[in-house]
Amino acid sequence: MMPQRIEPGPGQESVWDYPRPPRLESTSKHIQIIFNQVIIADTHSAMRVLETSHPPVYYLPLENIHQEYLIPVAQASSFCEWKGRAGYYTVKVGDRQAPNAAWYYSDPTPPFRPIQNYVAFYAHLMDICTVEGETVQPQPGNFYGGWITKDIVGPFKGGPGSWGW
Repeated sequence: MMPQRIEPGPGQESVWDYPRPPRLESTSKHIQIIFNQVIIADTHSAMRVLETSHPPVYYLPLENIHQEYLIPVAQASSFCEWKGRAGYYTVKVGDRQAPNAAWYYSDPTPPFRPIQNYVAFYAHLMDICTVEGETVQPQPGNFYGGWITKDIVGPFKGGPGSWGW
Protein backbone atom coordinates (compact mmCIF):
# COMPACT_ATOMS: atom_id res chain seq x y z
CA MET A 1 0.00 0.00 0.00
CA MET A 2 1.39 3.37 -0.97
CA PRO A 3 1.68 5.93 1.82
CA GLN A 4 -0.34 9.10 2.08
CA ARG A 5 1.72 12.25 1.48
CA ILE A 6 1.87 14.61 4.46
CA GLU A 7 0.99 18.14 3.39
CA PRO A 8 3.96 20.44 4.09
CA GLY A 9 3.43 23.49 6.26
CA PRO A 10 5.01 26.91 5.72
CA GLY A 11 8.77 26.57 5.13
CA GLN A 12 8.57 22.78 4.81
CA GLU A 13 9.30 20.39 1.93
CA SER A 14 7.56 17.09 1.25
CA VAL A 15 9.82 14.24 0.18
CA TRP A 16 6.96 13.24 -2.11
CA ASP A 17 7.64 16.38 -4.16
CA TYR A 18 11.26 15.31 -4.75
CA PRO A 19 11.97 13.80 -8.18
CA ARG A 20 12.91 10.34 -9.37
CA PRO A 21 15.59 10.09 -10.67
CA PRO A 22 16.97 12.19 -7.82
CA ARG A 23 18.07 15.80 -8.08
CA LEU A 24 21.38 17.14 -6.81
CA GLU A 25 21.58 20.67 -5.44
CA SER A 26 24.03 22.74 -3.47
CA THR A 27 23.13 24.14 -0.06
CA SER A 28 24.74 26.80 2.10
CA LYS A 29 23.05 25.48 5.25
CA HIS A 30 25.45 24.97 8.15
CA ILE A 31 26.22 21.26 8.54
CA GLN A 32 28.17 19.79 11.48
CA ILE A 33 28.99 16.22 12.43
CA ILE A 34 30.20 15.24 15.90
CA PHE A 35 31.66 11.89 16.87
CA ASN A 36 33.26 11.01 20.21
CA GLN A 37 32.89 14.65 21.33
CA VAL A 38 34.89 15.96 18.33
CA ILE A 39 33.53 18.05 15.46
CA ILE A 40 34.74 15.96 12.53
CA ALA A 41 32.99 17.97 9.80
CA ASP A 42 31.79 21.56 9.52
CA THR A 43 30.64 23.18 6.29
CA HIS A 44 28.39 25.70 4.55
CA SER A 45 29.22 24.09 1.17
CA ALA A 46 27.34 20.79 1.12
CA MET A 47 25.42 19.18 -1.69
CA ARG A 48 22.16 17.37 -1.09
CA VAL A 49 20.50 14.58 -3.03
CA LEU A 50 16.70 14.77 -3.16
CA GLU A 51 14.81 11.63 -4.14
CA THR A 52 11.12 10.77 -3.93
CA SER A 53 10.18 9.40 -0.49
CA HIS A 54 13.66 10.00 0.99
CA PRO A 55 14.81 12.78 3.30
CA PRO A 56 17.82 14.66 1.89
CA VAL A 57 21.23 13.01 1.91
CA TYR A 58 23.94 15.58 2.57
CA TYR A 59 27.36 15.23 0.92
CA LEU A 60 30.21 17.26 2.41
CA PRO A 61 33.39 18.38 0.65
CA LEU A 62 36.56 16.67 1.85
CA GLU A 63 38.19 20.02 2.63
CA ASN A 64 35.56 20.58 5.34
CA ILE A 65 36.09 17.18 6.98
CA HIS A 66 38.92 16.28 9.34
CA GLN A 67 40.20 13.51 7.09
CA GLU A 68 42.46 12.06 9.77
CA TYR A 69 39.26 10.53 11.24
CA LEU A 70 38.33 8.73 7.99
CA ILE A 71 39.74 5.24 7.37
CA PRO A 72 39.05 3.82 3.88
CA VAL A 73 37.39 0.39 3.91
CA ALA A 74 38.93 -1.51 1.01
CA GLN A 75 36.46 -4.41 0.89
CA ALA A 76 33.25 -2.38 1.28
CA SER A 77 31.27 -0.98 -1.64
CA SER A 78 27.71 -0.64 -2.84
CA PHE A 79 26.02 0.35 -6.07
CA CYS A 80 23.43 3.07 -6.62
CA GLU A 81 21.50 2.98 -9.88
CA TRP A 82 21.69 6.78 -10.07
CA LYS A 83 25.14 7.65 -8.70
CA GLY A 84 27.27 4.56 -9.38
CA ARG A 85 29.67 2.61 -7.13
CA ALA A 86 30.22 3.91 -3.60
CA GLY A 87 33.22 3.39 -1.35
CA TYR A 88 33.09 3.54 2.45
CA TYR A 89 34.96 4.97 5.38
CA THR A 90 35.14 3.89 8.99
CA VAL A 91 35.07 6.92 11.27
CA LYS A 92 37.59 6.66 14.12
CA VAL A 93 38.12 9.30 16.79
CA GLY A 94 40.30 8.32 19.74
CA ASP A 95 39.36 4.87 20.97
CA ARG A 96 35.93 4.87 19.32
CA GLN A 97 35.07 3.86 15.78
CA ALA A 98 32.00 3.46 13.58
CA PRO A 99 32.61 0.99 10.74
CA ASN A 100 31.20 1.89 7.31
CA ALA A 101 29.73 5.09 8.75
CA ALA A 102 30.40 7.28 5.71
CA TRP A 103 30.39 6.79 1.95
CA TYR A 104 31.57 8.56 -1.19
CA TYR A 105 31.64 8.22 -4.97
CA SER A 106 35.11 8.43 -6.52
CA ASP A 107 33.67 8.12 -10.05
CA PRO A 108 29.97 9.05 -9.98
CA THR A 109 27.72 9.05 -13.02
CA PRO A 110 27.76 12.30 -15.04
CA PRO A 111 24.67 13.90 -13.41
CA PHE A 112 26.30 13.43 -10.00
CA ARG A 113 29.88 14.50 -10.86
CA PRO A 114 29.61 17.49 -8.46
CA ILE A 115 29.68 15.07 -5.47
CA GLN A 116 32.81 13.28 -6.64
CA ASN A 117 34.77 12.49 -3.45
CA TYR A 118 32.27 14.35 -1.26
CA VAL A 119 31.35 12.32 1.81
CA ALA A 120 27.94 11.45 3.29
CA PHE A 121 27.50 10.14 6.84
CA TYR A 122 24.92 7.85 8.42
CA ALA A 123 23.36 9.98 11.17
CA HIS A 124 22.49 6.92 13.26
CA LEU A 125 26.21 6.02 13.52
CA MET A 126 27.38 9.51 14.51
CA ASP A 127 26.76 11.13 17.90
CA ILE A 128 25.24 14.31 16.47
CA CYS A 129 24.59 15.58 12.96
CA THR A 130 23.12 19.05 12.60
CA VAL A 131 21.62 21.20 9.87
CA GLU A 132 21.48 24.88 10.85
CA GLY A 133 22.00 23.87 14.48
CA GLU A 134 19.09 21.40 14.52
CA THR A 135 20.00 17.83 15.45
CA VAL A 136 18.78 15.58 12.64
CA GLN A 137 16.86 12.34 12.95
CA PRO A 138 18.18 9.47 10.82
CA GLN A 139 16.06 8.10 8.01
CA PRO A 140 14.19 5.05 9.34
CA GLY A 141 15.61 1.58 8.87
CA ASN A 142 19.36 2.31 9.01
CA PHE A 143 19.77 1.36 5.32
CA TYR A 144 19.39 4.74 3.65
CA GLY A 145 21.33 7.81 4.72
CA GLY A 146 18.77 10.61 4.73
CA TRP A 147 18.60 13.25 7.44
CA ILE A 148 15.22 14.37 8.79
CA THR A 149 14.79 17.93 10.06
CA LYS A 150 11.70 19.91 11.07
CA ASP A 151 11.44 21.37 7.56
CA ILE A 152 11.06 17.95 5.88
CA VAL A 153 7.84 15.91 5.95
CA GLY A 154 7.17 12.34 4.78
CA PRO A 155 6.26 9.64 5.22
CA PHE A 156 9.81 8.40 4.65
CA LYS A 157 10.99 5.25 2.94
CA GLY A 158 13.06 2.95 5.13
CA GLY A 159 10.69 1.89 7.87
CA PRO A 160 8.78 -1.41 8.05
CA GLY A 161 6.60 -2.06 5.01
CA SER A 162 8.22 0.64 2.85
CA TRP A 163 10.69 -1.46 0.87
CA GLY A 164 8.50 -1.55 -2.27
CA TRP A 165 7.71 2.18 -2.44
